[in-house]
Amino acid sequence: MIRLTHNDPGSPVEYSCEIESILHRSQSAFQEIVVAESRGLGRMLVLDGAVQLATADAHFNHEMLAHVALHAHPAPKTVAVIGGGDCATANEVLKHASVEKLYLVEIDEEIIDAAKSFFPEYAAALNDKRTETVFMDGAEFVKAPECRMDVIMVDTADMSGFAQSLYTDDFFRSVFDALNDDGMFVIPVGSLIFHAKAIADVKRTVDALFPASGLYTAPVASWPGGAWTYCVASRKHHPAAACRAFEVKTRYYDAETHARAFLSERNAKGC
Repeated sequence: MIRLTHNDPGSPVEYSCEIESILHRSQSAFQEIVVAESRGLGRMLVLDGAVQLATADAHFNHEMLAHVALHAHPAPKTVAVIGGGDCATANEVLKHASVEKLYLVEIDEEIIDAAKSFFPEYAAALNDKRTETVFMDGAEFVKAPECRMDVIMVDTADMSGFAQSLYTDDFFRSVFDALNDDGMFVIPVGSLIFHAKAIADVKRTVDALFPASGLYTAPVASWPGGAWTYCVASRKHHPAAACRAFEVKTRYYDAETHARAFLSERNAKGC
């Protein structure tokens, strides 16, 4: 039995899991891409040694990343998912009938190819006529003058490497400018246990730009700490309040989960 080690750069703890087989291994222009069948966590996508997705718990992350902002926005029509070439978040976004256009912005075309070959249940999102795939750096995508979005989501499990450009003050300002007047933005910010300083830094930066913001959590067993934190911000509506009826088919997210996932102000300040 092979053991795959997951070493998150911001975590002092090294994780490993048993792998039954390696289905794919390649080196793209940006990162090493591994697809493996694991014992207990399902099929996994591993980028540069960090688990990006495991099918056993992927729905926790992708449902919470997508549906919190989409239910807090009164009528999301244009959505951009930056990263997320595995297409799992895009798949969740497209469950909303209000969405007329989805931009899937992925810097590494080989991630999309891997999704088509090994995660067809997620890659089905690419066949939806509302989906437009854009191969470029998400930090540059949001700077385009014509970029006007209702919701912008960053989908990455790794805040290091080339994804660092998505956690800068410049990127957050560009996102704010790219959003419509009632637009929303959501980004994963890590484990409360291992990434507290990074979470606090992102929250302070976002608070200086957006009138309303919050932190919420979701269980993700395959990532360091076993639970992940997300920062969501809005130019108008507070994201903790869902203003749209819960009508999409999900496994974890629902209206009650939306409300209970948010950290209190006291806990948020403790990050």
